[in-house]
Amino acid sequence: MPEGDTIHRAAAALRAALVGHRVERVELPRVRGLQPQVGTTIEAVDAHGKHLEVRFDDGVVLHTHLRLSGSWHLYRPGERWRKRPDTARVVLETEGWSAVCFSAPVVEVYRLPDRRRHPGFGSLGPDLCQPTADLVECVDRMARFADEDDEIGEVLLDQRVACGVGNVYKSEVLWACRLDPFTPVAEVDEPKRLELLETAGRLLRANLHGGVRSTVGRTGVGSGAGGLAVYHRARKPCLRCGTPIEMARQGEHARMTYWCPGCQLRPARRAVSARAQRP
Repeated sequence: MPEGDTIHRAAAALRAALVGHRVERVELPRVRGLQPQVGTTIEAVDAHGKHLEVRFDDGVVLHTHLRLSGSWHLYRPGERWRKRPDTARVVLETEGWSAVCFSAPVVEVYRLPDRRRHPGFGSLGPDLCQPTADLVECVDRMARFADEDDEIGEVLLDQRVACGVGNVYKSEVLWACRLDPFTPVAEVDEPKRLELLETAGRLLRANLHGGVRSTVGRTGVGSGAGGLAVYHRARKPCLRCGTPIEMARQGEHARMTYWCPGCQLRPARRAVSARAQRP
C-alpha cells in the first residue's frame, strides 16, 4: 500500500500540473451521480495521510484512496499511457496535462461541506507528513483507540491515531526506536509513544521529495549510504547489531513485519537486560 510520503509526492506533482487550469475532459467510469464538470477550474490538490483530494472551483471534491493497487500518472497530450486504459478509474484533462488514476479501489465525488461527515475522514488523526502535526494529540488518540493488548506494530498503522504510516514505515520506525513490534501498547509508556510518532514524522517528511526511500544514513538514522534498515531484509544482518532480521505476519490483515530480535526488545526485556549487564 502506498504510504503517506508517496501520496504527498503524487499530490505535489498533480498540484503543479493541474491547479489553476480549466478542466477539458472528465472520465470516472465507475462513479454514478455527482461528478466534476468540464469547464470548472481545479483549485487545489491535497493529501491527507493516504487520501488524495482534487478540489474544483464549484465546491466539488474528487477523492481517491489507492490502497494496494492504485496509482496516479501524469501524461502530456498524446503521450502513451504506461498502464492499460481499461484500468483507468479517473481521467482529468487540462490543456497541457492528462492526469490518470489507475486501479484505485476508492474513487468518490462529494461536495466540500460533506467532507466533515465522510466516514473515513471523520476519524483521521493528524497527518505526520505535515511538520505542524500535533503529536500530543496523536498520543492521546493512541490511548483512546488502542486496547491495552494491541501490538504496537498494529497501532502505528491505525490512521485514527495518526495519518501516513504504512507497512514499510511501521517496521522502520520500530527499528529506529529499538522496540519489538509485538509489544502490547500497555507496555509502551508515553515518552516512548511520543518518540515513535516523532520518528515516524521525521522519516516520512525526509522522503517527501522523491528518489529512493531512505530511513537510514542520508535521510534517516545512523550513518551509511541510505536505504532501509529492516524492511525486505529478512535473514540479512541488522545494520546496528548484526543479528539476522526476522519477518512475521502481524495483525488481522497478516501484514509483513520486519524486525531485529537482537536489538528491538520489549521494555520489560530491555530492563532485565540492562540489569544483567551491570557489574
